[in-house]
Amino acid sequence: MKRIIVSVTNDLVTDQRVQKVCDSLQQNGYDIYLIGRKRPESDQVRLPFKTFRYKLLFDKGFWFYAEYNLRLFWKLLFIQGDILLANDLDTLLANYLASKLSGKKLVYDSHELFTEVPELAGRPLVRHCWLMLEKKLLPGLSHCYTVSPSIVRHYKEQYGVAFTLIRNFPTQKKQSKKGSFPFKIDNKKLILYQGALNKGRGLELMLDTLCLLKDTLFIIIGSGDIEKSLQKKARALNLGEKVVFLGAVPPTALQELTPLADLGISLEADCGLNYRYALPNKLFDYIQARVPVLVADLPEMKHMVLTHQVGEIAFDRNPQALAKQIENMLNKRATYTTALNTAASRLTWENESQQLIELFRSL
Repeated sequence: MKRIIVSVTNDLVTDQRVQKVCDSLQQNGYDIYLIGRKRPESDQVRLPFKTFRYKLLFDKGFWFYAEYNLRLFWKLLFIQGDILLANDLDTLLANYLASKLSGKKLVYDSHELFTEVPELAGRPLVRHCWLMLEKKLLPGLSHCYTVSPSIVRHYKEQYGVAFTLIRNFPTQKKQSKKGSFPFKIDNKKLILYQGALNKGRGLELMLDTLCLLKDTLFIIIGSGDIEKSLQKKARALNLGEKVVFLGAVPPTALQELTPLADLGISLEADCGLNYRYALPNKLFDYIQARVPVLVADLPEMKHMVLTHQVGEIAFDRNPQALAKQIENMLNKRATYTTALNTAASRLTWENESQQLIELFRSL
């Protein structure tokens, strides 16, 4: 049985893509060893394969990445295994060097355009360092995959590297509304955002829009850099009980909560190629939960929604126009049912993961 050593820089608890990849590989006869980090607030990991988490001295920034990659390199160099799977650019250096020195085969999963994330937009020196690392390492890779057609084209044009497209579809689920939120709904319409709370996600816009909506509740599930500033803005706008911050939620709990929503949003701003080319996890989670979606006017999300007729595009990012569009969608929610059922049966990890298995079998 071949052993795959999988590495990420998160705490393993809420990373649905990595968990699905590991599950699929294990079900197809591979032995999985997953490596991440453990923070003071991290929950216990309950996964059906072996895991290991570093307790690190540094929590973020240069010293965090340096410490993590150094410790990861030494572990990968000497650990028993056949294949190294690096998730995103922040684990690639350690995997690349260990692969070269140990002879283990290397696979790269690019979850996003790492060098184009908005968090690097105002940090040219930091972005330059990541970009130089990417330019140095990617041309030497042979087995890579990523999450959207536009990112596949980008890597091909920039580095001449052929990436396989493996979109982050959810596992297929029966429609269910057995879950419940830990607060009163009072017959209000529920608008849901799930995912990272970072700048450029359209969350500030949604708070402004919420001021114009009646009988609605905006539920935010996730955590991130702007969580506190969003909470401060909500208080300043006197939104009171119209917005609820639930924080990060484990995948199993999230799967029970998502179907309760009346509308799911993914309103990323066009603030860099990473967002422009994105196919966010939450978009497919909404669809699998049979929740209509309102998405930004960005090419990949727009194409997916128009192709499957599961929602609408927010062409106007003005709060007044957005409020009217949301009200209209909430009033005609039932009209999306047939399209959502069809899309949910097609856009599944069970279908998409076949390309993943073929890639690893080709090694």
